[in-house]
Amino acid sequence: MTKKKKNNFKYYNNLINQIQNTRKKNNKNWMDLLRITFKHNPAAAKRVLRKIFNEDKRINKLVKKLTK
Repeated sequence: MTKKKKNNFKYYNNLINQIQNTRKKNNKNWMDLLRITFKHNPAAAKRVLRKIFNEDKRINKLVKKLTK
């Protein structure tokens, strides 16, 4: 990466926008998957969702340590 690209806001903003659009699509996929699992096996869906939530809490604690 050239020095010009490293300091170019438009370059970074473009990358951020691409990430945002990709995450938006992926979040929709996650929500669709969640609907399907709750429709077909709510008990198992709850167990998996609880595990995801607990891991997210652990990630949040680590991020808090990084941002202090």
